[in-house]
Amino acid sequence: MSEEKEYLTKEKHDALVVELEHLKKDKRKEIAQNLEFAKALGDLSENAEYHDAREEQAEVEERIMKIEYILKNAEIVELRHSTTVEIGTTVTVKKDGEKGNIVYKIVGSEEANMAEGKISYKSPLGQSMLGKKKGDAFEFTAPKGTFSYKVVGIE
Repeated sequence: MSEEKEYLTKEKHDALVVELEHLKKDKRKEIAQNLEFAKALGDLSENAEYHDAREEQAEVEERIMKIEYILKNAEIVELRHSTTVEIGTTVTVKKDGEKGNIVYKIVGSEEANMAEGKISYKSPLGQSMLGKKKGDAFEFTAPKGTFSYKVVGIE
């Protein structure tokens, strides 16, 4: 993994700290117990419980490493008001040819969630919005084609 800043809100940072603690304390114990139980069943080469527990152990250890990396490289951003689009701002845009406006919060990649209107500053749409001001028009290219938008407001 490259040494790149991870932008997180304070809430997301705190949620990751809680998740990491849960994984290290509770989940590791649970998996160790499952492994002991599976070993007690005998032949490990054909023991589905043992292989499932080992797979779950690998997934948990990978998630722990990822969270530790994110927290190590985290920069806390405040959701703020600004005159330009940047990480932490809420942006209202209008897509060319459509009537309604769309509201997005620009966040770090770990927090991106389209269902909540949170888009990563690394996404094609997020990248194309960065630095824009109210009234600016911009385009971005996605797998379905090129789209044109206009910044209606920034909070």
